[in-house]
Amino acid sequence: MIKNNFEEGRVLLIDKPFDWTSFDVIRKIRNTIKIKKVGHAGTLDPFATGLLIVCTGKFTKRINEFMAQEKEYTGTITLGAVTPTYDLESEPENFKPIDGITEEIIRETTKQFTGEILQTPPIHSAIKQNGKPVYLLARKGVDVVLEPRKITIHSFEITQINMPVITFKVVCTTGTYIRSLANDFGETLGCGGYLSQLRRTRIGNFKVEDAISMEDFVTEYSTLDIN
Repeated sequence: MIKNNFEEGRVLLIDKPFDWTSFDVIRKIRNTIKIKKVGHAGTLDPFATGLLIVCTGKFTKRINEFMAQEKEYTGTITLGAVTPTYDLESEPENFKPIDGITEEIIRETTKQFTGEILQTPPIHSAIKQNGKPVYLLARKGVDVVLEPRKITIHSFEITQINMPVITFKVVCTTGTYIRSLANDFGETLGCGGYLSQLRRTRIGNFKVEDAISMEDFVTEYSTLDIN
């Protein structure tokens, strides 16, 4: 009965754990509810947490609908260095002093990244070139060139400054890479910066407060008769 319910279609709000890939979540759900037709509406990087919309059965047809909706993120940017992946999946390098980077300068710089802008995705991403994810090419040392894309950042709010770490909230369109935003923001400040923490808090009208943890999901459904 429960299996049939998932095959007919369900929208699951999952709070993705730290250090899980989005596909790890999908694989775990498939194994738990015993159906193959499961997909997610928008990848979160392994070091990010937060809202992942998962569709099952016939509702996988709605994935593009959910992916197109506005996103909200909170997180931190660490200034004074960069990383090849623009986040903590790689080691910080090219350290620079942050003396002279004032709170006023930081808040003023956010204005350059608000509204419709061009953003180049990170080369360590799942975007495909010639049928292969570019991060695989980047890892092999292949020179990857990605074209900038038009995105819209509706708001970029600095909520706390504790140098070298600044805390933010961003509301943006689909296709926005917060890692690229962190890197570009640091570059504009002249000291470098990388994404040191990220949490997706909202997709459209769906909020992370209404999501279930993977641990609770597995506990709830692995004990039930889903055949």
